[in-house]
Parts: sequence; structure tokens; C-alpha cells
Amino acid sequence: MIKMIIAKWLRNGFFILMLSLLAACGDDYSVKFNPEDYPPATVDMQLIEVSDHVYYAGGAAGIATDNQGFISNAGVVITDEGVVVFDALGTPSLAVMLVNKIREVTDKPIVKVVTSHYHADHIYGLQIFKELGAEIIATQGALDYLNAENADKRLEERRGSLKPWVNDKTRLVPPDKMIVGVESFSMGGVNFILNAIGKAHSDGDLTMLVEPDRVLFSGDIIFENRVAFLGDANTKHWQETLEHMETSKLVALVPGHGPAAEQPNKAISQTLHYLSYLRKIMGVAVEEMTAFDEVYARTDWSDFKDMPAFKETNRRNAYQVYLSMEQEMLEGTN
Repeated sequence: MIKMIIAKWLRNGFFILMLSLLAACGDDYSVKFNPEDYPPATVDMQLIEVSDHVYYAGGAAGIATDNQGFISNAGVVITDEGVVVFDALGTPSLAVMLVNKIREVTDKPIVKVVTSHYHADHIYGLQIFKELGAEIIATQGALDYLNAENADKRLEERRGSLKPWVNDKTRLVPPDKMIVGVESFSMGGVNFILNAIGKAHSDGDLTMLVEPDRVLFSGDIIFENRVAFLGDANTKHWQETLEHMETSKLVALVPGHGPAAEQPNKAISQTLHYLSYLRKIMGVAVEEMTAFDEVYARTDWSDFKDMPAFKETNRRNAYQVYLSMEQEMLEGTN
């Protein structure tokens, strides 16, 4: 009799414990990370649905340290077998927030992270996805970036300018796989086409087409409704890439910055117009041996001056193109 009573208590106790755990958890699939390592970001982040499988989190327009570093986009593609993420955002804390936004819509594992290019605002969240077991995919340009002295200098700078979200725990994560040319893979019935387009905006840029949805993730070779940041870009190759990009069959285009473009050709034409204008103006200046300050002061910037990030980036962009076109001219005469 006593054994039967004890067994009943144990069964009831186990049942009550399970009910309590279920009530506490509900449908919460959130992933917990140590807040001392990854101080929580407090920005507004939403997953915006683009198509049957595709979502993206859209950063605010601005320079790299605005909005707690949330100024770039990250893509999320949900399949029956797992999740593919495109770009990892500019801090580990933002990546933690993105993971938990993903967990609000699916409990499928995050299997792969495809990086459009290795610049700080797109890769500092990679360590979070690596901790979750995801495969990191990039181009050869990722290694060029990681092996350059500027990569460590940039990280050290961001540990100050984006403190505490970038801190001593933040590290640079190399890719597990590198793409050369065009490669494809399938997951859960969804086909992905990756295109390594070479040096354009960065040391190596990569686009991802979600084939059944006809949605293209372009990274930073397209900037929607804002002035592009050129950095050390090969603007000649970048311009040629945009001129030859086929978009007529796309439903939407998600750029590296700015909202998803439902009119992809218009989005491409905005960035192409900016690059072409810079190269035209600075090319003439180089040919005529006009000083940069002089040509910049007399140039009509009215097509771009009211766009986000113009004040922060345009003069630097113009000077970069001026210097690069000087180099192109010297190489052409050798």
C-alpha cells in the first residue's frame, strides 16, 4: 500500500513538473547566450517577409556606428530542412537578436551562413552562428580581408565605437567553405545559386539567388535609396557587373543596405548611376590633371545630396575614385 502511494506521488509530481515546464516555455524556441559576453542589443529589429521562404532584417540608414551598428541587412531563408542566413550583421549582439527573431517563426536549425563580403558591418555576428554549428560560406576575398592589417585595426576601433556590443569577446571568424565562380546547393526543396563576382565593392563579393522565390540577395553591390559606401572598391569592375546583371525575372532584390526592392532594375540603376557619375567626373579630372579639391567643389551633386549617408561618405567616395582612376591611367600607359 505504501509503495502504491509513493508511486502515485511520483507520477503526480512528474506530471505537475512537466506542466510547469510546458507552461513556462510555451512556443519559445529562443536561444540563450551569456549577456556578459553578448550585451543585449535594444534596437528595433523585425523579420520582414519577402516571399514564401524569404525574410530579411533591415538595418537603419546611416553610418557604421549608428543604431548600435544595425545599419546593414541580413537575409533569412527558411526551408523544411533548415535555415540559410545571408550576412551576419555588425555585432554579435545583433546576431543574437537575429537568431531569436528566427526562432519566433521556426525551430529549424540554422545550417548555413552565406556572407556577401567581409566588411565589419556584415561579419561581426558570425561567431554566434558558428557557435550554433552553422557552416560559414564566403569567397576568396574573405581571406584577403582577414590577412590584412586593417581587419584587426577595424575590430579594435569598433570595440570602442560600438562598445559594449563589440568587445573583447568579439572575434573574426574565417569561412568554412569558399565559393569560386557560380555554385548551387539545395536544401528542403529550395535551390540556391551563389555567384562569386570578384572584386567590386570589396575584396570579393558574393550574391545569392533563392531560385524558386526569384529573390536575389545582392550584398553591397546594390544600395537601395542611399549613397553607396565605396571603401576600397574596384569601381570599374563594380560598374561593369551592374551593367551586365540580369534582373528581368526577379520578384524582389534585397540589397546589403536599405529596403528590399520590388523593382530590381530601378534599384540597380540608382547604384549604377552613382558609380557612373563618379567615374565620369573624376575620370575627366584625372585626364585634365585637375586637383581633387577643385573638381569636388565645382561638381553638381544635386542628384545625390539629399540621400542618406551622402554627407558621411560622398567626399571619401569621390576621392577614392579619383585615386583609383589615376592608377588606372598609369597602368594603361605602361
